[in-house]
Amino acid sequence: MADETNPAVTGADAQAQFAIQKIYVKDVSFEAPGTPMVFNEQGNPDLNLSLNQKVGKLADDVFEVVLGINLTCKLGDKTVYIVELEQAGIFALQGFDERNLDFMLGTYCPNVLFPYARALASELIQAGGFPPFYLQPINFEAIYAESLRRRAEQLKSGGLAAPAAGNA
Repeated sequence: MADETNPAVTGADAQAQFAIQKIYVKDVSFEAPGTPMVFNEQGNPDLNLSLNQKVGKLADDVFEVVLGINLTCKLGDKTVYIVELEQAGIFALQGFDERNLDFMLGTYCPNVLFPYARALASELIQAGGFPPFYLQPINFEAIYAESLRRRAEQLKSGGLAAPAAGNA
């Protein structure tokens, strides 16, 4: 795949390079435990979405980023469906200082992966016999900023903080 350079990088990181090496599904699960009876149920479904992110270093300047999405739909106390998926990518990031590398892994990489995860979740739900569902865009920059804030609080209170790129 061709190199994609981040236009936001300036100054000391002017020679920084970003490339997508591979995007793939690492794990996927769809369950509809109440079918077929749930198709006759009436009411407003309650959707619960949770996200997680893992970053692993594969080699010098090469990282695997895994975006996890868990979506549970309930109708009253009955589970309509559960979607669990891990959308992953291998990214080459060269020439970034530590702060910008953390930012790229915590925001830019999940933004690349999210459209693939959103499409897969929608396809699974529709294939399960349910109306299409499209996850709304997610502001990974805000999630990253919150993780930095939590990390700073942990440092103030004397606790150890994990790198922000490790979890979102």
